[in-house]
Amino acid sequence: MVKLNKIYTRTGDDGTTGLGTGERRLKSDLRIDAYGTIDEANACIGMARIHTAATYPAIDAMLGRIQNDLFDLGADLAVPDDGKPLGYEPLRITAAQTDRVEKDIDLLNKDLQPLKSFVLNGGTPAAAALHLARTVARRAERIMVALTQDPGEHVNREAIRYINRVSDFLFVAARAVNDNGNADVLWVPGKNR
Repeated sequence: MVKLNKIYTRTGDDGTTGLGTGERRLKSDLRIDAYGTIDEANACIGMARIHTAATYPAIDAMLGRIQNDLFDLGADLAVPDDGKPLGYEPLRITAAQTDRVEKDIDLLNKDLQPLKSFVLNGGTPAAAALHLARTVARRAERIMVALTQDPGEHVNREAIRYINRVSDFLFVAARAVNDNGNADVLWVPGKNR
């Protein structure tokens, strides 16, 4: 169980932070950037939920589950798998979590109007907030993939699948709260030439 008695420790004043393993890394480290961006996506989802809580309770519940999973994902990234025994079972994203998000996507997608163009970020306040969360989740995914390219770094493959699926979910949810796509703002190529 997490227990936080003191918020500031001064241990990061030198520009480093601790991983779940106790290892210290620069705050600019790609792994720190990855789970920091996951946290940012989670905060964006929290802002979106201000608009979904009362009007879209089913979607709001899905978003709440994703927010909890994103903390799991942060924990997964904060304890790199270097193949050495840890003395405890680290928290890892599982296929069941990804599968649940896919089921939620399928549930929402069945009522959506087919797309005839790319969707501009906007429409209702809820949709705009969900699109913002989606773009941050996509950035987190790019950082996670970049991290896999660093020698000696390992990222749980399921974690990458999960954040990819969350981005897809946020797109579909944005369309759902835009009157199932009827209120989507569509891109018109070359419209303002």
